[in-house]
Amino acid sequence: MARFRAEFSDSSDDGSSSEPEEVQNELEVSEDESESEEVLRSPSPAMHEDDLLSSNARRRKQRNRNALVEGEDGEIWYAHEVEEGQAPNLRVSEASSSSSSPPPARARDPTLTSWAQHVGVDAQKMHVMQTSLFRLPEEAAALKALNQPQASRSGLRVPLQPLNRKHSRDSDGDGLQTDSRERPSFAHDIEPAVYRPSRKYARVETSESAVQGNEGSYFDAGLAFGRSFRVGWGPGGTLVHLGSLCSPTSTVKTSANSSTINRTVFPLYADATTGSTLSGKLLQHHLSNSPITPDDDGVPFADPDPDYLNFSSFAGLFPAADRSYEASLFRLGQALFDEIDLRLGPSVTIDIRNRITAVRRKAALSAWLEDAVSATVEAELRASSSVDVPNNAFTFLTGHQTEKAVNVAIDGGFWRLATLISQAGGDFDFQSDLKEQMEIWRNERIDVHIEESVRKLYALLAGLVDREVSGSRGGGLEKCSDVDVLKGLDWKRVFGLHLWYSEPVNAPIAQVYQSFNHLITEGRISRPLPWYAEKKTTSSSSSLWNLPSTSTAFDGLFSLIRLHAEPTCSLSQILTPLSFGISPVDYSLSWHLYIILSRCMRVRDFADRGEPLGRRRRMDNEEEEEVQQEGHSPSADLLASSYASQLERQGLLQEALFVLLHIEGSIGRKKAIKDLLARSAGRLDEWMTRGMEGSLRIPRAWILEAKANYALDQGNIFDAYELFLQAGLYDFAHDLAVMELAPDAVLRKDFELLHSLFATFLSHPVNDWHIRGKVFLDYVKIMTHLPDLLAEEDSIADAEQSTQFDDLIKSVPRLIGILPDVLKEGPDPRHGAALTEIVAGLVGQVKKYAPHVLAQVDPTLLDESTRLERIQSMAYARFLSHIN
Repeated sequence: MARFRAEFSDSSDDGSSSEPEEVQNELEVSEDESESEEVLRSPSPAMHEDDLLSSNARRRKQRNRNALVEGEDGEIWYAHEVEEGQAPNLRVSEASSSSSSPPPARARDPTLTSWAQHVGVDAQKMHVMQTSLFRLPEEAAALKALNQPQASRSGLRVPLQPLNRKHSRDSDGDGLQTDSRERPSFAHDIEPAVYRPSRKYARVETSESAVQGNEGSYFDAGLAFGRSFRVGWGPGGTLVHLGSLCSPTSTVKTSANSSTINRTVFPLYADATTGSTLSGKLLQHHLSNSPITPDDDGVPFADPDPDYLNFSSFAGLFPAADRSYEASLFRLGQALFDEIDLRLGPSVTIDIRNRITAVRRKAALSAWLEDAVSATVEAELRASSSVDVPNNAFTFLTGHQTEKAVNVAIDGGFWRLATLISQAGGDFDFQSDLKEQMEIWRNERIDVHIEESVRKLYALLAGLVDREVSGSRGGGLEKCSDVDVLKGLDWKRVFGLHLWYSEPVNAPIAQVYQSFNHLITEGRISRPLPWYAEKKTTSSSSSLWNLPSTSTAFDGLFSLIRLHAEPTCSLSQILTPLSFGISPVDYSLSWHLYIILSRCMRVRDFADRGEPLGRRRRMDNEEEEEVQQEGHSPSADLLASSYASQLERQGLLQEALFVLLHIEGSIGRKKAIKDLLARSAGRLDEWMTRGMEGSLRIPRAWILEAKANYALDQGNIFDAYELFLQAGLYDFAHDLAVMELAPDAVLRKDFELLHSLFATFLSHPVNDWHIRGKVFLDYVKIMTHLPDLLAEEDSIADAEQSTQFDDLIKSVPRLIGILPDVLKEGPDPRHGAALTEIVAGLVGQVKKYAPHVLAQVDPTLLDESTRLERIQSMAYARFLSHIN
């Protein structure tokens, strides 16, 4: 086929053609046809340079026919319409003509009309419709070029331009992105870049790898080896790790690049023995007043009794002389939240009751505060051993020990001062007189001649505890220093000064709290720190935890006062472990306070408590009572789980189970209890099992299941089988019998044991019984009962025996066909050996008592001699059938 080659230049501005019009059109058609035929028929993938130039020129010329040109009337036309003379008076756009001039307009054939004009549609709209529905010629040519071999398109590649971003990656596809290139008009398309598949990873030879020779440089093997060597916590504060434990900034001499596992036990609590004793005492009291009954799903649930579980009942567990933090905490809760017996008649109005309750509540708080600060007052007096009578009297007044302060003043000869001290916490007129007296001293500059301890005592009696008392501003000897009443006092005594001397007698506790909290927000006093942070000396037990200096935990005692004074305060804001102890994982007091305040007294709850879900029935003394079912609180369940984990680490398993019984969701409660039993199955002796079943109402099946899994983990298969049966988990027991116990019994030919393993499941249906466990029972029956049916050769068998014999014999082929699915050959070699033993025994019975049945047996499991006998049996059976 002839080829035509023409030199073509985009810069040519003459619109003439060297050939006539007819030849030009014929040439274009011939070139397109020859190009397509050449692509299809060319045996060689190579292409000459001239062919490439000619093909490129023809492609450009064909694309120019679709260039957009503008007419004098402002409409947009295509170049091929210009060539066909359909758009007279056209003006070519400047951008298009800058690169190549359009072909000269030819005379229009009056007999030809465009399809757009024929149907009355705009030409541009028709072009859009065509491009969206049909493939354009240039698109077909581009797809045809892409399908050519790689070598034939090597000369058409466009060199890659610089990447779009500074640090690109081929794995992200950025290596194939080129910068946008401008083109003079729509008639000039840009050749697409040749696709190059990206390679995300490249293999590096060992000799060139950076790891070569530096294998021992891994500092953290837990990071280098992933999950296999990661650090993990165990029960009792056990930490399993590689290398030595250190902080991120410390220097370690030993390397963690080792397979040696270290086991370190950390005491998570300052005094584990004391903590266990306290938790046991509190939980025992809690258990005795919390009935345990199954919920609607049959899962045991502990429901605390609000009539008996309150702060006073817990405070009664501590001796009266006990000054421990826990005892003080429950006594404060008793003063703030427990119900007060007012002993008033029914005719008393609610306003009077509320007023009397507020006064009694404030008196109870005052009595608790006096007892709480008494030890601090005595310690400060012993440490000072000063003869400064006003200062000692002030110290007594910080503990609200007015009588002792008066006696000290009298013994020191301060008669008038003793008279004023006896009126401490008096009415508004008394405090106004003292303020006026102090103002006179300051104005007349007499305060400089009065002892600072006396002025400090006067300021306290005047109720000036919320600000410093300024002295006279004289010069030289007449200049008097200011007096700060709160200097050197702990937060309890500062709160007591507001309660006893600053606020009015009839002021509620909430007003006293607001006045005290105002000093904290202004920065006059520091926030109430927990008891362990107030100690100046650090004991050896407290050094277990390196607590941050920026901890925001408040003292738990102050948190209870805040909970009483702020109606918007939730338990989520106060029940943090660091508020009650030095261990951030000690949830004992937090959980007990939650049970009392939320579940029993209904004072406050967690902020994430959901809306009520409906109503449920509650059994109370064999009577049904409908109560409202509360919404779920994830924080409550998390607190119970954390406390149970703490008790588990301390070895208190029954106590941990009791705490888990308070989880609100039935599904989560059941799972948590079963998981705890599974982790502690090795420690579940008979005494502990009885306690769980009797006191905690834990289902016996759950305990037996945990013991069975533990026995299975220890390799005691038969014990696990029996425990699963006792727990009523017959499917698990059936699986163990089929996969672990039956092969051994088959190999030992212990038919009695094999029968006892599966006879239990006759009255307890299990999954896949007829194609698994029943197969072994049928095997035992064939091997033992079949010879008994034919024991006496001379006796004539009755009809029933004949039927039984036929049924057993006919079941042999079916059993042999099922056996490969029951005893699959795999990692356990016993299965293959047991399969061979069973097949051999069944085939032996068939050959002995009914050889004709051998023809129905699957030959894949038979040996060579038995297969030959089977062929003979088949031939004999066919012979008999032909005779009959």
